[in-house]
Amino acid sequence: MIEIDVEKRLGDFQLAAQLSAEATGIVALFGRPRSGKTSLVNALAGLIRPDRGRIAIAGDMLFSSAEGIDRPPERRRLGYVFREGRLFPHYSVRGNLAYGMRRTAALGLDAVVELLRLAPLLQRRPHELSGGERQRVAIGRALLTDPRLLVMDEPLAPLDLDQRAEILSLIERLRDRLPIPILYVSQEMEEIVRLADALALMSEGRIAAVGSLEDLTSRPGIRALTGGFEVGALIRATVAGADLSHGLSELSFAGGRLRVPHLGLTLGTPVRARIRAQDVALALAPPKGLSILNVFAGRVLEVAEDQGAMVDVRLDIGQADRPVALWARVTRRSAHELGLEAGKPLFALVKSVALDRMGLGTGSPMGKADGL
Repeated sequence: MIEIDVEKRLGDFQLAAQLSAEATGIVALFGRPRSGKTSLVNALAGLIRPDRGRIAIAGDMLFSSAEGIDRPPERRRLGYVFREGRLFPHYSVRGNLAYGMRRTAALGLDAVVELLRLAPLLQRRPHELSGGERQRVAIGRALLTDPRLLVMDEPLAPLDLDQRAEILSLIERLRDRLPIPILYVSQEMEEIVRLADALALMSEGRIAAVGSLEDLTSRPGIRALTGGFEVGALIRATVAGADLSHGLSELSFAGGRLRVPHLGLTLGTPVRARIRAQDVALALAPPKGLSILNVFAGRVLEVAEDQGAMVDVRLDIGQADRPVALWARVTRRSAHELGLEAGKPLFALVKSVALDRMGLGTGSPMGKADGL
C-alpha cells in the first residue's frame, strides 16, 4: 500500500492530501497545473518535508511528524524519474547508470541496458542524447537503485510526439515485465487511460477521488477535474477471432464480442477498448439495415442529466454475474422520446472504439475503429 496523509504550506499554496492505494501495476496521479502533483510526490520521495502527517509504503514508515520520523531520500528506496531526466552532464551514460546502483537491485546493469536498449549509448554524454534517449537513461538509473516503487513525474512532458510514443511503449514494457509498481504523474488523460490500472485525481492540493481507471473515467462528474476529458467506458477484452475475408478482428468480453478492423494480434492478446459516450447510440428494438456491426442488448442503470440539452445514460451490457458498464450521451429530447429510466431494456449501438494493447511487449496505441 501507498499511504500518504500530509499537509504542507508552500507560499500561497496549501497541500493537504490523503492518498491510499494498492502499490501494484501503475497508479496514476492526475491533476491540472498547480494542483499539487509534484509537491505530493516530492514529499513522498523526501525532497520536501511536510508540516504535518505521515507517509508509509507497505507498512514501512518513511515520514511521521508525530513519531519524529523523516527518512532521507536515499533510504526510502524510491526510484525517481524527473520530468527533465536530470542526468549528470559530466558523466557518460554508463556513469549515470552506475551512480547510486545497488548490488541488491533486482536487475543488474547488463539487464537494464538490454531492457532499455542502451548499449549504443553507453559512452555518450547527456548533451549527445535525444530527449527520449535521456529519459530511457533516467529510467535505467532509477531501476538500478533497487526501488520498491518507481515514481515518474510527467516523464513525457519535454518530449516530441515520436519520443513520447517510444517512452510510452517502454513504460508498458516495464509494467508488463517487472514486479516494481509505478506511481505515474501526468496532466494528460490520454497517457493515463493507456497505461494505468488505478487513478487518483488531484485538485487544489487535495486528492479528490481514488479508484479503478474503469470506474473514475466513466463518472460524468470527472469532467470538472480532468479539463473536459470525455465520459466513456473502458472495457478489458481479449482477441478471440478474426474474419479475414472482411478484414475484422473480434474481441471477447463479458458483454459479447466487439468487431474492429483487423489487428494482426494473436488469439488471447489482451486489449483495452475505450468507448466514448458520444459514440454510442440507443434503440428500443434491434436495428436493421445499418452499417454498425457492434450492437449489444442491455438495460439502463441511471440517467445523469447534464447542463444544457444533453443527457448521460449509464447502461449494463454484460451478464448477470459479470456486469459491463457502458455510457451513452444523447439529447434530452431523445431521452424523453425513448422513455429512458432505470431498468429499461434497450440496445446500444457502438459507432467507434479506441483501442490500446495491454499485453506483454505492447506498442503504440492502435487508434480508433470507426464506423463499425
